[in-house]
Amino acid sequence: MSFTFASWNVNSIRQREKHVLDWLDRKKPDLLCLQELKCETHLFPASFAEAGYHPVVVGQKAYNGVAMLSRTPVEISHEKLPGFDHDVARYVEIRISGMVIGNLYLPNGNSGGATGFATKLEFFDALAQRAQALLDAEEDFLFTGDFNVCPTDEDFAPGALSPDDALLRPESRAGWRRLLWLGLTDALRAIRPTGRDYTFYDYQNAAFQRNAGLRIDHALLSPRLTERLVSVTPDRDERAKDQPSDHIPLVVTLA
Repeated sequence: MSFTFASWNVNSIRQREKHVLDWLDRKKPDLLCLQELKCETHLFPASFAEAGYHPVVVGQKAYNGVAMLSRTPVEISHEKLPGFDHDVARYVEIRISGMVIGNLYLPNGNSGGATGFATKLEFFDALAQRAQALLDAEEDFLFTGDFNVCPTDEDFAPGALSPDDALLRPESRAGWRRLLWLGLTDALRAIRPTGRDYTFYDYQNAAFQRNAGLRIDHALLSPRLTERLVSVTPDRDERAKDQPSDHIPLVVTLA
């Protein structure tokens, strides 16, 4: 039996509700991880449960928010990232099919000045600590979501970001590499070691039409899950729809 999950920053679930329902109907993943809901938990659309999915929602008014839609019931492990002491809806973790799955929306780091960037690094640090705890417990786990980091210069279109952007800063990339050095695997790069596979296209300056994107939505797999990796597909077609999110789904299949 294979297991397919996807990560998608929908940039407002209420605006993109029909897009997501249509995508679920066509793709039928076992699990969909959503970020940037921009709604409180009780306002999350009921249509997903009506469509047969089991929702796990951690919402927040107007900003942030993460959710998971599963075809089978799940066990909720955490509704916030352990060790990240900020009252924001940026992480939810479940157990499903013998795995621990953390769905995250990492701070962008470009707003709020030095404090905002420090918060981004605090999240990276807490995520590394969570990864280490799961490794120590010999769990099979993965983290997926909007990491707000371009790991290398190949992960953004030339000229798409300024050199001092928080998505590129050395400290951000060091936070990403720390996760890799712990033993996690960047799923897409395990399948396609090189190439420009973007997951985000700005609404401005015809970025999608020019393929001037960023790769900031990722899936990181623990060692045993990496051995089960079959495919990784950025679903670029979604960005061509009317009133799309500026992110596209990243679809991962495990054997």
